[in-house]
Amino acid sequence: RGHSERMVKYVTHIGKNLGMAKQELKDLEMAAILHDVGKLGIDKSVFLKPGKLTPEEYEVIKKHSTIGANILSRVRFLKGSAEYVKHHHERWDGNGYPDKLKGMDIPLGARILAVVDSFDAMMSVRPYKKAMTLEEAFAELKRTSGAQFDPEIVEEFLNFDFKSDTINNHS
Repeated sequence: RGHSERMVKYVTHIGKNLGMAKQELKDLEMAAILHDVGKLGIDKSVFLKPGKLTPEEYEVIKKHSTIGANILSRVRFLKGSAEYVKHHHERWDGNGYPDKLKGMDIPLGARILAVVDSFDAMMSVRPYKKAMTLEEAFAELKRTSGAQFDPEIVEEFLNFDFKSDTINNHS
């Protein structure tokens, strides 16, 4: 629950500041809540594996964004969220998945989700890694801006008032 709450708070901040239309913002907020729904179609043991994934396991994991988009596209009021979910693992430099979209070809909502989801993952303890500090996560976002992430989205995200953020438990 905390992950979804943080996702919605952060994407709403960015989307509003970038001037997204009301419906786009609603679609983005729903995508923030449901961006990982496709994990339901992936064997749980792969997600809970404590060590490094094999290349084959990583290919299985990568299917979750397409599975999620397929699920959402079947629900009329979630169709606008489906493309954001499908492409939230694309990279600014074109080395992401599932379609290797690059730069502005990646839907705006997906570019926003990519930054926010990655930040939240950095700040969270996982079976295979410890959580980063806020400073370490900021440094990583800055380091990968322009390669993994849209620089404008990173800049806008870093303008969020984290000091007054009341949803800061990343466990």
